[in-house]
Amino acid sequence: MESSEDRGRQASIDGFAHEHIVAGILMKKYQNVSLVDLPLSPYDIIIVFKQSDGKEIIIRAQVKTSRTSIHFTGGLRGGVDREYKSGIKEYTQSPETSDVVIGIKPISFDTFELYFVPTVLIPIWKTKSKSLNQIEPLKNNYEMLEKCKDYDYIIVKAKELGVI
Repeated sequence: MESSEDRGRQASIDGFAHEHIVAGILMKKYQNVSLVDLPLSPYDIIIVFKQSDGKEIIIRAQVKTSRTSIHFTGGLRGGVDREYKSGIKEYTQSPETSDVVIGIKPISFDTFELYFVPTVLIPIWKTKSKSLNQIEPLKNNYEMLEKCKDYDYIIVKAKELGVI
């Protein structure tokens, strides 16, 4: 049986690995993608996305390992590498902190599903997490990622998809 320390260590390793995996998947599709090396940043990845009109937009993405649900909170660290710093508080993702939360669900050792949750939806839901079953239409829905900053589009589409 694994100890709490071993589980915490593995969860930390999985989290870092999943950030790299998501960045790699997005890099193959969008090319201009980078991990953010800012330890207190509320987002993990920057995507520079070229729109159909040729303009570039920058998308800030937070990556969350998601097995049955996706959590929208940050600011706290669990596991063996936790370090408490004065003045850092738990927060819930919102358009002020990032543009999209990407839930990565491991299916097997080398297969993953991505859930793209525009942060404009989180204040509407008024919850700190959502079951993956409830947001199934967001699975591998790259259109929601690409338009995550278009509030009106996201609201209309989310209603069509039945996620709000």
